[in-house]
Amino acid sequence: MIMKKFRSILLASAFAMALSSVEATTVIPPSFDQLVRQAELIFQGTVTEVHAQWVGEGGQRHIESYITFSVEEAVKGKPGQTYTLRMFGGVVGDQGMAISDAPKFAVGDRDILFVENNGTQIIPLVGIMYGRFHVKRDEAGGEVVTQNEGQPVKNVARLGREMDSAVDETVAPTLTATAFKAAIRSKLEESR
Repeated sequence: MIMKKFRSILLASAFAMALSSVEATTVIPPSFDQLVRQAELIFQGTVTEVHAQWVGEGGQRHIESYITFSVEEAVKGKPGQTYTLRMFGGVVGDQGMAISDAPKFAVGDRDILFVENNGTQIIPLVGIMYGRFHVKRDEAGGEVVTQNEGQPVKNVARLGREMDSAVDETVAPTLTATAFKAAIRSKLEESR
């Protein structure tokens, strides 16, 4: 009888801990101001290598990925000519580990990244997936910026905010990479 109660309490505790860890992964989208302020580095680059490997021992053993970028343009900080992000997760052989909603990188991806705590944070981007913006070619051949999930960036002031039904952004043009970086530099100047 005592053993049954102990198992029930143990099961309930395990369930409560599982729920709290699920809630802990919820990310509130940062505003544009927060992205710029929190980032230690902001740069545009192209992924040149993605490498995953097992690290740690015993219960601490896990997969980490190393994503190397050729830096095209530094906007904040000094990333150097190349920069490598260290992130939790990846695939080694037929085994993989991942955090839901974490960005996935592939060689050839062009991105503008808002980096913080690289090497010490599980996903070293401000707001996890919100700290990555793709640089893509539009139909006219120009470079435009989209969020991690592919939504076009039309107004930096709207980043991290719920869409206002009174604001019709469908007619606004998608920001070019040049305009997006200019907005970042403007925000940096404001904060000085």
